[in-house]
Amino acid sequence: MEDYMIRATAADAQIRAFAVTSRELVEYARAAHDTSPVVTAALGRLMTGALMMGSMLKGEKDILTLQINGEGPVHGLTATADSLGHVKGYADNPQAMMPPNSVGKLDVGGVIGTGVLHVMKDMGLKEPYSSTIALQTGEIADDLTYYFAASEQVPSVVALGVLMNRDNTVRQAGGFIIQLMPFTSEEVIGRLEKKLANITSVTELLEKGKNPEEILESVLGEFGVEITDRHPVSFQCDCSRQRVEKVLLSLGREDRQELINEGKDVELHCHFCGKNYVFTAEEIKNLA
Repeated sequence: MEDYMIRATAADAQIRAFAVTSRELVEYARAAHDTSPVVTAALGRLMTGALMMGSMLKGEKDILTLQINGEGPVHGLTATADSLGHVKGYADNPQAMMPPNSVGKLDVGGVIGTGVLHVMKDMGLKEPYSSTIALQTGEIADDLTYYFAASEQVPSVVALGVLMNRDNTVRQAGGFIIQLMPFTSEEVIGRLEKKLANITSVTELLEKGKNPEEILESVLGEFGVEITDRHPVSFQCDCSRQRVEKVLLSLGREDRQELINEGKDVELHCHFCGKNYVFTAEEIKNLA
């Protein structure tokens, strides 16, 4: 199944919803960063959530960044998404390991540990919007649900999942976000709560072969789902040699001269996609 996302409304626009399948882009990140299974699950969940939250942005140049800092062995996770379905992400310690949790599942909460979630939105204003909350469980979906309630005052349900194959490649990945509008009736809220109580996990729905449309139909079918948008999503890093040159220029003339005097190649690494950029001393010298 190709990676793509849908947006929808239900219950006469009292509910808005997002659903995405993200197996290919999570697998790309796993291969690029050589992540352990539990880190693959953690980073995959964060990128999947970032994709749906990014699609809530208004402008084409708006950028959303989700950053988790925790006391667990992975230390930190970062995911950045735009409104067009592009996402990138990395883990501070991609090889972090953690025993399975009490029910035999990948212990995402354990590998992250106690910590905080930073949500940043760069919408072209003088200062980006920024909000920080304490992690509730470290399972990411719970933390994003809490973020929406605490920082945006939008009652939401976030479901995220990554399922691994025995060879540690990604078998399934995806998620959904259900949000209530301020005018949602108590009757609709009550019916929705009962429906959500019967949803076990998003990976179980994906394992049954359900696509994003069918996932939302499983959750919101009785409310009358209306799909308003469908577009592909992908892992996309916007790093380039020109951008890296700007990083070198930002070092200042004296620091660059020190690199030139050493006469050695300088290698700069992109955290998001793993690409390396090599500059000779002569190339550094010729930078404007």
